[in-house]
Amino acid sequence: MKFAGILAATTALGLAAPAFAGGLTAPVAEPVVMAPAPVAVAPVGNWTGFYAGGQLGYGNVSVDEDGDDAFVDFDDEDGDGALGGVHAGYDYDFGSFVLGAAIDLNASGVEFDDVDAEIDALHLAKIRAGYDAGRTLIYGTGGASFAQSDDIGDDQGTFLGLGAEYMVTDSVSVGGEILGHKFDDYDDSGVDLDMTTAQARVSFRF
Repeated sequence: MKFAGILAATTALGLAAPAFAGGLTAPVAEPVVMAPAPVAVAPVGNWTGFYAGGQLGYGNVSVDEDGDDAFVDFDDEDGDGALGGVHAGYDYDFGSFVLGAAIDLNASGVEFDDVDAEIDALHLAKIRAGYDAGRTLIYGTGGASFAQSDDIGDDQGTFLGLGAEYMVTDSVSVGGEILGHKFDDYDDSGVDLDMTTAQARVSFRF
């Protein structure tokens, strides 16, 4: 009986030893997994589509020579005033290059300083081509200008200029343009008329 008790006690200690040994084992640290740093993504803008909106700004006009018909008593005359209106157009985005066409209609309050005359309207038929920088479009533009005046007549000229546009949302963009207009022999008067316009623009794209 004593031998059986000793054998049972020895067996119990043998079975318990691994458990005690396991309890004394040092904990193993879990490996730390670092999350990858976020990758910066350039803003993307797609300029393809129709758009329409409004513009408002300022115009400065000058006459280079004396006139003998519509420009009687004009001698290097200058003038300025506000102009604004609406526009509509279409752009196609080729990736890094954007090409488009548009029409601008402007009512004008550009008045000459010393002569009772003003430009009543200035309308544009334009093309524009520029660089797609994501949500920003930088472009050059040119085309035909159509000036109307109850005082000095109507005429067609040309214009060239620069502009920039920023896509605030996918459907709204804001921008600005500076254009130089030239009317040679305005309304067959024998004089040249130059105009510079600067306008802020808001467009709704669809």
